[in-house]
Amino acid sequence: MARKKKEEIPESCSCTIIHEDRINRVRKHMPKDEVLFNLAELFKSFADTTRVRILYSLFKEEMCVCDLSAFLGMTQSAISHQLRILKLARLVRFHKVGKVVYYSLEDDHVKEIFNYGLAHINE
Repeated sequence: MARKKKEEIPESCSCTIIHEDRINRVRKHMPKDEVLFNLAELFKSFADTTRVRILYSLFKEEMCVCDLSAFLGMTQSAISHQLRILKLARLVRFHKVGKVVYYSLEDDHVKEIFNYGLAHINE
């Protein structure tokens, strides 16, 4: 599939006028730095192919570390490390059944974020 030719992006603005009204409108709605930091951290969680593969695996079926390890061809230690990051980002959750710990997506928002990303890159 051929990609659209990208438009040339100018390196700088050729005017010297500061548009205070625009700046003020943006400033009025800009989230607090802490919120923006948390958003950036969330997106960092998606910035690793292994974590994306784990999330995709959990779309249809909850799985334990052993299942994910066998399916993805990785060590349980490597899977556990990535799951820890995904848990901290509140992208996955777990529950125990006896001695087995099953992982699943935290909520439907995770799938939506993922699907929006896929739609964007496939455009």
